[in-house]
Amino acid sequence: MVQENSANTSAMAGDLQILLSDILNVPVLRSGKKIGSLLDLVIAETAKIPEVRSLYVSRSFGNPSLLIPWENVHTLTGRGIEVTIGDLKPYETEPTEDVILLRDYVLDKKVIDLEENEVEVVYDIRLVLRNKKLYVTDVDTGKAARLRRLGLGMLAKILYTSADTEAEQMISWKYIQPLPTNIGRFKGDIKLNVLKNKLAEIHPVDLADILEEMDHDQRVMLFSTLEHEHASDTLEEIEPKVQRDIISSLSTDKVVQLINDMTPGQAADVLSVIPHSDAEDILAALNPDNARKLRAIMEKQEEKVIHYTTQKILKFLPDTVVEYVQNDYPRHARGKDVVMYIYVVDGSDRLLGVVDLKELLRADDKAPLSAIMTENVIALNAGSTLKEASQEFERYSFRALPVIDDDNHLIGVIPYRDVMNLTHHFLE
Repeated sequence: MVQENSANTSAMAGDLQILLSDILNVPVLRSGKKIGSLLDLVIAETAKIPEVRSLYVSRSFGNPSLLIPWENVHTLTGRGIEVTIGDLKPYETEPTEDVILLRDYVLDKKVIDLEENEVEVVYDIRLVLRNKKLYVTDVDTGKAARLRRLGLGMLAKILYTSADTEAEQMISWKYIQPLPTNIGRFKGDIKLNVLKNKLAEIHPVDLADILEEMDHDQRVMLFSTLEHEHASDTLEEIEPKVQRDIISSLSTDKVVQLINDMTPGQAADVLSVIPHSDAEDILAALNPDNARKLRAIMEKQEEKVIHYTTQKILKFLPDTVVEYVQNDYPRHARGKDVVMYIYVVDGSDRLLGVVDLKELLRADDKAPLSAIMTENVIALNAGSTLKEASQEFERYSFRALPVIDDDNHLIGVIPYRDVMNLTHHFLE
């Protein structure tokens, strides 16, 4: 769809990055003939990162302006935009009051923080093209952008290089509050959703939550804009399904760089969620000693918990009274591997609930176990791996976890020590 050989655009991590200043006022072409010039872009804030929905095209000689859907864009470069449309009449219209125009509403606006302190002025906007969709990712408040905004782009290239920190000062759109709707010609300031002194970083845990809420294209595009160390730390915090989604869109070299920044245990966790063939490619590109450690961890982590369960547990029917368990607890617990939890099952051994020993000691003597048990039980299934068990133990801090089958039958229990004291925890 988009021609990526423009002198004014560059590709990074498989995506095409575009500055708004490079495409404003370029000719819009139909079958190679100019039909107007790009005046603005219509965006929609459907998720964390806005998406371009239409081109707002001005025409000469008093002809009506055009609104052309993004889906009709064939190629986009700094020299022109080719669109695939027929008769112009259906596209002759003006933007309605409820749409957001990127140039009109955002360029030259002040960026203020939550305390109403002025931060900078927006002189340019960065967009990223991915999978035929164009997203808004950053606003640029740097000195080079200011010169470009004044029409002095050549001077900006002479005075500043890409290594100059003053040349490009991007603020990620993820820090920008949603713009107001039904605003007509927006004359206000752009407002950040964090204080100025917090702009530099979002904690990896919080950023992981943001990424998990996005769709695939937005997630990968945003991840590719992170600094290397920040990306590595964030990847560790993301849930396995989303980890797999992101890694599948990165080059092997990029994944190797991220893996090298992690501890062996963390790296093994990440590699274990992707297809075996992809993991092997990454392991082959790593330092041999590091690869050897990761293989050892991954092989252990993929073992099934069912091989580590014990049936030596405290197990009672739901109508068993607390007094019966309390009074004869030493005898009940004799020879058991797990004694801090009482598992409540029906006559077919289906798990109904669990009672912590502390709750048992505090309970009314005459109460049935069904009255004091926790029914929402965190459990593993027969196909769970040691790695998954480790994640659950770290998340909930339980001392043991029940293992059930697809029909909720209690197969056994796996103690904390049998998972968390495995070799991979020492390798970290």
